[in-house]
Amino acid sequence: MSLTIFQFFHWYYPKEKKLWNEVVKQAEHLQFIGISHVWLPPAYKSSAGENGVGYDVYDLFDLGEFNQKGSTVTRYGSKREYIKAIKTLHEHKMNVMADIVLNHKNGADESEKVHVIQVDANNRNEVVSEPMEKEIATKYYFPGRNKKYSEFVWDWKTFTGIDDCSDTNEKCIYKIINGYGDLWDDVVGDEFGNFDYLLGADIEFRNPAVTAELKYWGKWYVKTTGIDSFRLDAVKHISANFYKEWLDYLNQTFKKQFFTVAEYWSSDLKYLHEYLDVMENRVQLFDVPLHHNFFDASKKGKDFSLANIFNGTLVQTRPQSAVTFVDNHDTQPTQSLESFVEFWFKPHANAIILLRQQGIPCVFYPSYYGASYTVGDNTIELAPVPHLYKMLKIRQQFLEGEQNDYFDHPNVVAWCNKGTEENQDSGFAVVLSNNEDGFKEMNLGQHNGNKKFVDITESFNDAVVTNEEGTAFFPVKSRSISIWIKDIALDKIK
Repeated sequence: MSLTIFQFFHWYYPKEKKLWNEVVKQAEHLQFIGISHVWLPPAYKSSAGENGVGYDVYDLFDLGEFNQKGSTVTRYGSKREYIKAIKTLHEHKMNVMADIVLNHKNGADESEKVHVIQVDANNRNEVVSEPMEKEIATKYYFPGRNKKYSEFVWDWKTFTGIDDCSDTNEKCIYKIINGYGDLWDDVVGDEFGNFDYLLGADIEFRNPAVTAELKYWGKWYVKTTGIDSFRLDAVKHISANFYKEWLDYLNQTFKKQFFTVAEYWSSDLKYLHEYLDVMENRVQLFDVPLHHNFFDASKKGKDFSLANIFNGTLVQTRPQSAVTFVDNHDTQPTQSLESFVEFWFKPHANAIILLRQQGIPCVFYPSYYGASYTVGDNTIELAPVPHLYKMLKIRQQFLEGEQNDYFDHPNVVAWCNKGTEENQDSGFAVVLSNNEDGFKEMNLGQHNGNKKFVDITESFNDAVVTNEEGTAFFPVKSRSISIWIKDIALDKIK
């Protein structure tokens, strides 16, 4: 079966709906549509308690068990409900992808007087102050948990820096003088001079006590929950050497290779390649350049050449390492990285990630279930993507055999999957337009000769019949998609 990831959350998922309980309700359906990996949001206590979405990490050991930060549960439910959700997904033969957020902490229990130097926010390698003593929030001892599971105390020696400019909207980044290097840890890329620092209290991975504690936590987390794959958050800001060591430790401890997808948010392919090389291919990477091509294509319409949709992407250059996606929680409306693909183009983009053999696709929760939320004065309504259910069923059952591409026109492109003789239902053709009506002549192989194909989008009522060689003209409507499968296979996608 082809791997297919489902991101089962979005940034504004309502806390009253209790996500872990919904996972249990939807597990059977997710299995039915061919999902292999379910990506769940960060399960640990946020600095904002049950209002936090999980990326503002407070306590990694609190999975909704302790009364901390104003609540016992997290936004998504209790520890017991989380573990039940994981077990239910496993019962339905799916892997569970845990969101691993190790870059920073928020919501310290106490402040400390610490020696720091200020750096330029736009060039973190440039020091702009003399060393000074400053009171900053870097003491974490988790009184609500009271040393259960771990007695480790996080203090100034376990962090590299902090942003402490609370009275203004500026960034005021202070490097903590902690004895682990004059400035920042080595990271891939040179954005802001060095992008080790992102937010909150930035973790110091050069401190061996920190590395040991995070290895211990990883082992505890896997044993406690049973999760079996990882999504690594914000790896652009974390030493690749740490994650190599951390993943090797867990792989050796549990005698398995954890399927791991890392988020390196950059449209620059050279940095993605460099990160994969440094990690020695221990991870897959999200194909951020492809997402931005989708976004640009949706904005430019007919002025974007669909023939170039894969230019500068990971799926084009290293398909074995690419996790493709259309949108995610960071790109959805009102987020800082907002680059939400316009609705008219979402069927095009989802067809590209789901109905091709290159890359591992990741489907976003609102694309399938829809979403509605309010931020300030803005009410956002996200409708489900048309035909997405049928695309998933086609991927699940018919994606096999040779793929032929017809990316030879700026406004009408296509590909076909020839299927196999063993699976008589397999074999399909996909045609995309971002301008006028069009068509593509395609050959699906002799074993698909004299076969009748129908458009699952119902843009066309009439079937297309291939000739003896398996060739036919497959049409598409203006700014639309058509997906042609054999008429005998229609019952398989209901």
